[in-house]
Amino acid sequence: MSLKKAAVIGAGISGMVVARSLRDRYRVTLFEKEDRPGGLIRCREVQGSLFHTCGGHVFNSRRQDVMDWFRGLFDWDCSFVKADRNACIVMPDGSAIGYPVEDHLYELPEAEQRAAIRDFAALVGREEKPVATHFDGFLEQTFGKTLCDLYFRPYNEKIWRRPLTEVPLEWLAGKLPMPSPEDVFLHNFTHREERTFVHASFWYPRRGGSQFLADTLAEGLDIRYGASVERMTCHEGKWRIGDEWYDIVVYTGNVRELPSSVEGVSFEGLEKGLLALPFHGTTAVFCEIDPVPYTWVYLPDGAYDAHRIICTGNLSKENNAPGRLTATVEFTEEVSREEIEGQLKRIPLNPKYLDHHFTPCSYPVQTYGTRDLIRELKDRLAPKGFYLTGRFAEWEYYNMDVAAGFAMDLASRL
Repeated sequence: MSLKKAAVIGAGISGMVVARSLRDRYRVTLFEKEDRPGGLIRCREVQGSLFHTCGGHVFNSRRQDVMDWFRGLFDWDCSFVKADRNACIVMPDGSAIGYPVEDHLYELPEAEQRAAIRDFAALVGREEKPVATHFDGFLEQTFGKTLCDLYFRPYNEKIWRRPLTEVPLEWLAGKLPMPSPEDVFLHNFTHREERTFVHASFWYPRRGGSQFLADTLAEGLDIRYGASVERMTCHEGKWRIGDEWYDIVVYTGNVRELPSSVEGVSFEGLEKGLLALPFHGTTAVFCEIDPVPYTWVYLPDGAYDAHRIICTGNLSKENNAPGRLTATVEFTEEVSREEIEGQLKRIPLNPKYLDHHFTPCSYPVQTYGTRDLIRELKDRLAPKGFYLTGRFAEWEYYNMDVAAGFAMDLASRL
């Protein structure tokens, strides 16, 4: 019996995971507009060192089925190293405070320590927890005004480029450690760090970074590179792409593009909302930095626009040319070479410019009603055999493992 045909749009993590998961039931073709796989996790070599061109991607998951699925693809212990997250926050005065900040109150100046302790004491004593209606309210109700003013608010406003009162809470689940006030006091009394959040420890490829992971996922898949899909037409229960027909389509591209690229499905009442979905780009600046032990460095200081440094050179020694430690300095939105070099002079760790890359769409931004909009779109498309999965198809701020898990879930339902 011949297999049905499935088209998968996009050869990032979501697209390749769903394609591999469907191969026992469908003849799967992937369409990828770039010349290699990986999407946001692509890397390239610059002067003998590995440049993550959008972020610095590591792997772990709360879901055992996701971990087992990925372990089955690799000679895991030979191909990956395991590391603990060693992160810090560089404050405006240049001091480095351990991350998560709430577990390192004892490292703050005494005045800030006392203010933060008063905040958490008040949180312990409250009889009824207020219900937050936005991200800013959640942060202050969870961590207190002092830590919000010192770190959470300035850091997150650098990323989201809007008042945090405009950011809904739905995107947050599972993305921040959620300590109780009692835990905060205990960790500061004992100097014990919180290690329960998902990337407190992680796996990372010994060689090739996340591009190695993407290249391995791509092996054995029918991927058509340089194939930008501009038209998908639904007719009599089938989907036409180019000159070929498919039984189903799994779309992992940017959902904003669907009204102009899909024919045979009505977007009435949805098109305006889809086109208005907000997003940000990322400028990743590849640098040589001073030797440090950190994996991530967070930057709330308003004296420069960069929000974090990902010390990718410390994730594996193979990431660096001899005698050099490399890292990626991240800015939200596009930054010119001239502005980058001016700002690097003010950024900690003495970063020296090697290269940079701008990704126009890297952070989907949810507003009130975003999830209802995407849910309604899915309900309209699924009966036609058209399915959405992935960060930009579902407009969710997914990490790599979460995107893979939802792709596996979709494949199992199909």
